Amino acid sequence: MAQSVPTPRRAAGVRLALHPAVVGVLGFAAALAIAHAGGSVYGATLVARTALLALAAVSLSFLIGQAGLVSFGHAAPLGIGAYVVLIAGEYGVTEMLVVLPLGFAAAALFSVATGAVALRTRGVYFIMITLAFAQMIYYVAASLSAFGGDDGMAIAARSTLFGLRLLKSDTGLAMLAVALLGLALFGLDRLIASRYGLMLRAGRANEAKLQALGLDPYRHRLIALAIGGGLAGVAGVLLANQVEYVSPATMNWHVSGELIVMVVLGGTGRLAGAVLGAVAVTLLDETLGHFTEHWKLGLGLVIVAVVLLRGADLKALLRGGAA
Repeated sequence: MAQSVPTPRRAAGVRLALHPAVVGVLGFAAALAIAHAGGSVYGATLVARTALLALAAVSLSFLIGQAGLVSFGHAAPLGIGAYVVLIAGEYGVTEMLVVLPLGFAAAALFSVATGAVALRTRGVYFIMITLAFAQMIYYVAASLSAFGGDDGMAIAARSTLFGLRLLKSDTGLAMLAVALLGLALFGLDRLIASRYGLMLRAGRANEAKLQALGLDPYRHRLIALAIGGGLAGVAGVLLANQVEYVSPATMNWHVSGELIVMVVLGGTGRLAGAVLGAVAVTLLDETLGHFTEHWKLGLGLVIVAVVLLRGADLKALLRGGAA
């Protein structure tokens, strides 16, 4: 009996159904539906936090996997996005359709300004200079006495959407976070498959050959930093709304370290893997915290074990590329 050959339309439908954006959105939507059905506010809060951290991890995964840029200061644009919510709120601007683009733009601008200098370096020097810039913006935020200084400050109110308090509940905020994560996954996937994505990977693999062809890897990497930083800023806008509080601690180096851990756990440079890494770290964080006050030790041991088992991903990270 002759086997049926999949038609191009059917094959395209299968690819769409298995697209990381579709799978990720459906997974988070299912978890949110379960939490909502059970009346669990905690469940909705957990979904929102996991989705926004996944968005930040995906933006870093894009930089590492496609451009070979291992940033140890990725918490800086995340914190900048959060501060946009705080500062805009103090001036009466709470509309999410305004705050989100502002958060993206401010974080992207910071990433471009610092990246213009950091991209003059390579390898571990790039890692250290991104860390240095992140610590600089951390101390700048700590000096803003009008916005809480080192202690931070509560935001005036959660952002509105179309002028309505649709994000007042954690369920509404979680829905927005999941939707933005899905859009980011889909958009980055298309970008990676484009000519620009090919240029980024070519520059990561052999920069000298790319320059010999008359192409400029520096400009492409700077654009990648703007995109990655901007998406981290969007995650920061969501984070500020979720916790309703902003402090310089969001920009600290250990937050950047957690994002790198998420990327490594899921597989260096894989967008869907970054989502899985964010889910794993968040669940470990929440689960171990119920058993012991020393849960950070348990989380550290789990991370060490996974990294040792996935040595190839660690080596790829140190090289600044995908496994």
